[in-house]
Amino acid sequence: MTMLYTKVKLFLEANSKTWEDEKENIILQNDGDGDYIANWSVDGLDKPTDSQLASYETSANTEETNFRVDKTRRSQYLSWQQQMEMIYKDQKNGTTTFKDHCDKVRSDNPKE
Repeated sequence: MTMLYTKVKLFLEANSKTWEDEKENIILQNDGDGDYIANWSVDGLDKPTDSQLASYETSANTEETNFRVDKTRRSQYLSWQQQMEMIYKDQKNGTTTFKDHCDKVRSDNPKE
């Protein structure tokens, strides 16, 4: 099950809004019985119904999965200094070490 935040974010985006612009107008809460929208004061957009939010379950799951993949990839790409060294050596030696490294990180951590 995906996070309510992700479904709300996707709902906002589908309605030409962004979480960044509206986060002060929305309060998501959990009192122990699950997440819910405690406050919604988005100008020009009604609070989404449960069925509207449920319609974002699949796309929210994909977004959350890809977020985790991106986080893993970032940790495996190495530091920018190491990447620059690989690029320099590839340019100097006519090799593809950097490209090969990036391809491996991506193939080891595919997105949906």
